[in-house]
Amino acid sequence: MRVAVIGCTHAGTAAIVNTAKLYPEAEITVYERNDNISFLSCGIALYVGGVVKDPQGLFYSSPEQLAELGVETKMLHEVTYVDTDRKQLTARRLQTGEEFTDRFDKLIVTTGSWPVVPQFPGIELDNIILSKNFNHSNLIIEKGKEAQNIVVVGAGYIGIELVEAFQMNGKSVTLIDAEERILSKYLDEEYTDVIENTLRDRGISLALGEKVTRFEGEEGKVRAVVTDHGRYAADVVILCIGFKPNTELLKGQVDMLDNGAILVDEYMRTSKRDVFAAGDSCAVYYNPLKSHAYIPLATNAVRMGTLAARNLVSPTVKYLGTQGTSGIKIYENNIAATGLTEIAAKEAGLEAESVLVTDSYRPEFMPSHEKVTLKLVYEQGTRRILGAQIMSKVDLTQSINTISVCIQNDMKMEELAFVDFFFQPHFNKPWNFLNSAGLQVLPEVPAQEIVHV
Repeated sequence: MRVAVIGCTHAGTAAIVNTAKLYPEAEITVYERNDNISFLSCGIALYVGGVVKDPQGLFYSSPEQLAELGVETKMLHEVTYVDTDRKQLTARRLQTGEEFTDRFDKLIVTTGSWPVVPQFPGIELDNIILSKNFNHSNLIIEKGKEAQNIVVVGAGYIGIELVEAFQMNGKSVTLIDAEERILSKYLDEEYTDVIENTLRDRGISLALGEKVTRFEGEEGKVRAVVTDHGRYAADVVILCIGFKPNTELLKGQVDMLDNGAILVDEYMRTSKRDVFAAGDSCAVYYNPLKSHAYIPLATNAVRMGTLAARNLVSPTVKYLGTQGTSGIKIYENNIAATGLTEIAAKEAGLEAESVLVTDSYRPEFMPSHEKVTLKLVYEQGTRRILGAQIMSKVDLTQSINTISVCIQNDMKMEELAFVDFFFQPHFNKPWNFLNSAGLQVLPEVPAQEIVHV
């Protein structure tokens, strides 16, 4: 069995390693257009901020390690054409320009995503940088050393982590986003208000609700970012606007969402026989909405890559879908979220309600008892849990993984109220704060069932 894999980051590495172990007789060839594989891009801000000293720790595999499994890794090779009917691909050696054709029995497409780059006037100026791969991270560090004014465009996770890292390095930082709130895809205003105040307290300038219109420069280098509301000095600009699936190779050959994300079934099979896909190039089944969506996350990618390998020969293990669970640490605040925010649920047409719990995470008689803020979002009629958000100066983010399982299993708020959680004063209260959220919105007892004595 000849297996070709296109792309080797999170999903690709998982697919390759598992394919090699499960099918030792397979001939596996990997095509990667970069000069490195398996880079943890979620660690870029940690590397930029100096938390991670040795960047090699951000790589979890290498061509040498894959070779030990019998895998041939073709680095600096770009696949330029795929014929899924004839089971052939054409690749180009980037160092020489030479092209050649290869055939496959099974194809795993893990081409990932690429940053959205709007074509604003001045986009060609130097020192406007993307934030996606290892080379980008090195460029950000190199350019940032001499820069004083840093502008980050995009207030998602990557943008927020970068402005924090640069502020801690003593830079003057401006964060621009067209939305009125930071992290608006992940958190409701009860949380974003707190985080925005934290950023402002650290001297970070927030230009929210502003759209970039152009970049201005001198001598070929960027000097300012101009929005529809103002002008901001910039020695370096980092674009963190979002990502789009990198799927041009299969356009017109397999089913996709309108944005180009490949549709796969629960076994990671595309609409074309023997063609599998995984990771940021794909749509995922989003359990809160019971539909496919584009949610590029490393956790989705490694699960999907592993499943692509396990189901390569025959359908064996099903994908359970995703809740889009994620977390971030911003200064002293530990934050995590899963599923739908209240705003997103209502925008999706659901009749959503929410409950907000603010409490000490453990008994007040303990030497310390930090506050935790938990928000649960649920559907009004069914009382099905749709999403949750948590924030505390104590790391309680693993609780969101519990809610993720609840959403995955279609649990209701009243079921959450009585889930069996342990109690120990070092860790929590007799009623865990997750229980407390469910208890606050127990359904009313029907009047006819009330017995009067």
